[in-house]
Parts: sequence; structure tokens; C-alpha cells
Amino acid sequence: MQLDDNLLIYPMPSLVATLLNAETSKGRPLIEEEVIFIRDNCPSIAVPREVALKIDEERGYKDIDLEKAWEEWQEARKLLVGD
Repeated sequence: MQLDDNLLIYPMPSLVATLLNAETSKGRPLIEEEVIFIRDNCPSIAVPREVALKIDEERGYKDIDLEKAWEEWQEARKLLVGD
């Protein structure tokens, strides 16, 4: 989510890691309402765009877009879970 031209809301830890952990704990795929609830309640910080890019680089991946959390989680979980 973008706050202004330079600041972004950035989940910490990453939303993809948080969703993967939640799904693993539940032992089943998350439903859309669960993904949205987790997205809306995950710890996040506001960071300048260049800091977000540096975090992505250090993690080795770009996190899920908060505005497209459900759709992007469906794609990410195919790679992570194999469904």
C-alpha cells in the first residue's frame, strides 16, 4: 500500500511468510476472509520506497502486494506449498 510518492506500508515479517505460517499452523489452505484478516492485522511499518527495495533485496524476494493479497497469495502458495 502506498502512502505517498515515497512511503510504503511494509509488513514485518513479510506477509507471504505470515500467511505461510498461518496456513501451516491450520493444516489447510486459508480462505479469502482469513487472508484479508491477516493482512489487515499484520504488524507493518511505513518505510521510504528505497528502504522497501533494500528489504526485498535482503530477503531475496518481493512481498505480496497488500492491495492484491488474496490473488497474489494464491500464486505464491502454488510455489511454496505445491497445491
